[in-house]
Amino acid sequence: MLDAAASSDIAPVFLFFHSLLRWGILLTVAGAGFAALVGWVRNGPVISWQRALAIWAMILCHVQLIIGFLLYFMLFDSFSRLGSDQARYWKFEHMGMMVIAIALVTIGRLASKKAKTERGKHMRVAIFYLLALAVMLAMIPWPFTIMGEGLGWL
Repeated sequence: MLDAAASSDIAPVFLFFHSLLRWGILLTVAGAGFAALVGWVRNGPVISWQRALAIWAMILCHVQLIIGFLLYFMLFDSFSRLGSDQARYWKFEHMGMMVIAIALVTIGRLASKKAKTERGKHMRVAIFYLLALAVMLAMIPWPFTIMGEGLGWL
């Protein structure tokens, strides 16, 4: 799965924080998405904590993306060699879909700022954040999946 020659002593530290940060991201993205969904359905105002939660979710996603890119370049020596299903998953599928998920969060946040009504702000955050959450949940290598086997919950 991982190219042993390319891994360094610092890679396990980044991997630990990358795995730990996933929980904060899942909580903030889900919290912001579902709070916005409730606000959208109830046609309520955007409350400051909802705005702050959406911003924190986006910030955590971008920090995770940076850590993910660092891990990507530390642990994989070549973009061109696939080798196996696991190598393809880690090199392309996981990274590509997570970039899309983070783009959805970013687009949702930016689109909500441009919305004219409170309901429109809620709608944009709800749709984009919950779509991003679905992508994230699908692409996380959970311990009960083949790709996450042996990785653990943290």
